[in-house]
Amino acid sequence: MTMTVEEIARRLGGRVAGDGASEISGVAGLEEARPGQVSFLWNPRYARALQNTRASAVVADEQTPAPAGVTLIRVKDPEAAFAEVAGWFAPPPVSFMPGIHPTAIVSPEAVLGEGVHVGPYCVVEAGASIGARTVLVAFCYIGHGVVLGPDGLLYPHVSVRERCQIGARVIIHNGVVIGSDGFGYRRRAGRWLKIPQTGIVVIEDDVEIGANTTVDRARFGETRIGRGAKVDNLVQIAHNVVIGPDTAIAAQVGIAGSSHVGARVQLGGQAGIAGHLHVGENAVVGAQSGVTKDVAPGTYVVGFPAMPQREAFESHAHVKRLPELKERLATLEKRVRELEEPE
Repeated sequence: MTMTVEEIARRLGGRVAGDGASEISGVAGLEEARPGQVSFLWNPRYARALQNTRASAVVADEQTPAPAGVTLIRVKDPEAAFAEVAGWFAPPPVSFMPGIHPTAIVSPEAVLGEGVHVGPYCVVEAGASIGARTVLVAFCYIGHGVVLGPDGLLYPHVSVRERCQIGARVIIHNGVVIGSDGFGYRRRAGRWLKIPQTGIVVIEDDVEIGANTTVDRARFGETRIGRGAKVDNLVQIAHNVVIGPDTAIAAQVGIAGSSHVGARVQLGGQAGIAGHLHVGENAVVGAQSGVTKDVAPGTYVVGFPAMPQREAFESHAHVKRLPELKERLATLEKRVRELEEPE
């Protein structure tokens, strides 16, 4: 597939600054791009790479200066526009024909919708229900009484334990475990007594979960991930956690039991949320932050313990000044001693 720069700009509702006749056959980053490819610039920190790019065109905003010899496609939102362009040039998705692979084990008491694909070495237990056109790629385990909605995609080695419920159009990447037991124990006579985890996990429509993430079943009731939430790789979501709709959670986040994360929250990589807390809707938690108390809606918190961004930056600035303040204090103490000495 090829398109001219002018055609791309027209489809994006943008305008060309430079050569609109060049033909484009693919996409790449600014530094890796070659002639015949289109790239994009949305973060000013990469502006230097724009000077030396070999891309035939670059998607950028209206304010970006155009270096000599570089053709820009000017749009309002370069990141969103480039996502569209990347989709146009992406290779066709892998397709899976309906049917059950000979090596799969599907209980006769399971219910499979129209057009379901059950790949090699998958296991579907009794009472499970798989919605129309859902794909189990390979080595997936679907436990007793599990409900999978239509048009889902489960990549290899996904495990969904008993009675959990997953909505429509859910994408679950390699190695995810849904419905493992929550970390529930009680100390008795010097030993740990296991507390039964009798609840389930509910994953609503249009959720995507990254590789090797774990979502624990509730002690009782539900662990729930709201509609449209996006969860990155290597995330731990503990028992009875509630994740609000359209929330985004980056890699290696850990959310302790019974915490509630509101709608449209953003959790940066390696952030930790202590148990039984509330993170209000539209809040942002910075990377590697440790949340030890409730976060108000719309707040941006960073650091450990997590605090509003301005307070955290001021505190950090004071800490950086400690060596200077230590020297000043030592000088003042010396002067005081000298003044107190008898003549």
